[in-house]
Order: sequence, then structure tokens, then C-alpha cells
Amino acid sequence: MNPRLDPQPWVFCTGGPWHQDALATFHEDEGLSQILPLDAAREAAHDLSLPMARIVLEVHSALDGTGLTAAVSGALAEVGIPCNMVAAYHHDHVFVPEGDAPRALAILMRLQSGA
Repeated sequence: MNPRLDPQPWVFCTGGPWHQDALATFHEDEGLSQILPLDAAREAAHDLSLPMARIVLEVHSALDGTGLTAAVSGALAEVGIPCNMVAAYHHDHVFVPEGDAPRALAILMRLQSGA
């Protein structure tokens, strides 16, 4: 997996126009969802109550692969850490509440060692 903690805090946002600094966007029936850097979310007056840390799984993950999301989310769920998984073309990205980031990274490192 080779998990790496991104030092940038992120915020999941909804509403407003597309933001040029968005890491990811998704068009849902209810409107535009974006993942913005904390400072950009603050400037756009979004809710900042749940800043997230991003852990990048630097292994190249196949779009048709099975089990990685379940293993990661399951390991974090076992210790009560919520996570949001975002699969991109090259890597998977794990978003956890910012305060849980060090513990989540340690758990993913242990999971990698046991694989």
C-alpha cells in the first residue's frame, strides 16, 4: 500500500461554483460536491467543522482490483476511525478526520506489514 500522509488538510464541501483548487469534484443529484484545501474552503465560507486528512495509498491500484477498499476501511472501522475512500486512476485516497490521521496512518502501516 505504501500509505503516505498528505500534510494539507481538506474539507468536503457542497454548493457554490466549481473551485479551481478542488482536489476532486463529483456531480450529485443534490449539487456539486468538492474536496477543497482548508484555506480555499474557508475563503469560500464553507462549513469547516470536519477537516480531513488525506492518506495516499501510493501503490498503483487497478480500477478492477478487489479488496483494497474493504481491507482499509475495515481496519480503520475496527478501531472506530471513520474514513471516506476516493479511488482515482492511479491511487486510492483515504480521508479521515484530521485528529485521527496519525493513528490511521499507523494502522495502515501495520496492515501493510501483515499483507
